[in-house]
Amino acid sequence: MTREGEERLDGGWLRVKVPLPFALRYVNAYLIPGDDGWTLIDPGLRTPDSERLWLDVMGRCGVDAADIRAIVLTHQHPDHIGLAGWFQERSGAPVYMSERAYAYAMRLWGPGRTFTAELQALYRENGLPRGMEEALAEHLESFVAMVSPLPEPVFIQGGGTIGIGGRAWEILDTPGHADGHLCFWQRESRIMLCGDQVLPGITPNISLLPGAEPGVLARYLHSLAELETFETILAYPGHRDPFRGMRDRIGEIRAHHVRRLAAMEEMLAEPLTGYEVCMRLFGERVQGSLHNLRFAMSETLAHLEHLAGEGRAASARGADGILRWRRG
Repeated sequence: MTREGEERLDGGWLRVKVPLPFALRYVNAYLIPGDDGWTLIDPGLRTPDSERLWLDVMGRCGVDAADIRAIVLTHQHPDHIGLAGWFQERSGAPVYMSERAYAYAMRLWGPGRTFTAELQALYRENGLPRGMEEALAEHLESFVAMVSPLPEPVFIQGGGTIGIGGRAWEILDTPGHADGHLCFWQRESRIMLCGDQVLPGITPNISLLPGAEPGVLARYLHSLAELETFETILAYPGHRDPFRGMRDRIGEIRAHHVRRLAAMEEMLAEPLTGYEVCMRLFGERVQGSLHNLRFAMSETLAHLEHLAGEGRAASARGADGILRWRRG
């Protein structure tokens, strides 16, 4: 680490640890040099602290906004997309992301956003106490400033290639953690930019959300199987440190989900709402944090949906309109 929040990596890369007001503390952004300028990967959440950090880092490293020739996003979560529009305004650089990711970002934070009401309805039918709904809406709305302005993107998709740092990178469609999530693979060096799809030390959140394709956990596990086929020497993730042994880490994540599904199936010997299952799984970790509760609730619903898809659980709607789950 050369300075706080900034690290020099092999090949002249810069890793910038952009601060977050969440338990994760920071998100990794990568500045990758090329013959005609820099490519910026996932610039981070827009806050006054993150803006100050970027201005300090760029000043120390002699990088002007005009030197950034491309901004590449692995996915649309606010800690990754937040500063993309801010950088685009200053640099004029194109922002590359998947069309699905951008469409979801517009549902979340665009002018005609509908996501908040849809998420409230999903949680309500799965037992979220009514007193939490208004607070949830305020919490979601608070992110609008942290992702504004949204970028004007150039769409890329799995199966194509993109130039980063003077090399061709294969674009991989990797759904599960986020609709439209992309990873980037450099075949000659066997390096992968894996966003939040595979993380060291922590498991990526897998969320059932309104409007997403069904089978989110099944699609995530399928994408892990595809990533296992790549002989990755070094992976650059969105959180924590770059790591080796990606195949081993994928095996650990898969085993985690097997254990969680088994534990939830055991709980469903009695009928429970999704919220009740969530509290049994995550209770102490989500107390007092709507941010953590939202991730935990959607992760719980993704696993319940997966159990139902395997015939291991089923839900029934009561007279109160609430779904209750029971072992299949």
